[in-house]
Amino acid sequence: MVVDDLRAGEHRFTLTAPRQPTRHTHGTGCTLSAAITAQLARGQPLPDAVRLAHAYLQAALRHAPGLGAGHGPLGHARAAQGHAHLSASAGHGLT
Repeated sequence: MVVDDLRAGEHRFTLTAPRQPTRHTHGTGCTLSAAITAQLARGQPLPDAVRLAHAYLQAALRHAPGLGAGHGPLGHARAAQGHAHLSASAGHGLT
């Protein structure tokens, strides 16, 4: 289990997810922040934007292509393909 703590002004979000069996984690922080920003730009309220972005990040980790010998990149393309079905009401470890 991994736990991320996000604080934005008066809001605090604790994000939990199973640990993904990959060493390809390069860019996770940038991916999460960009995905939150994208959801906010689409008009999502902050709690929903965080929930959806976290779900996208988890998908990107699961679909990492396994490039390189070190901490390789995430699987953004495959995560984006599977992200379209997510709704703001889906529970993804946000408390």
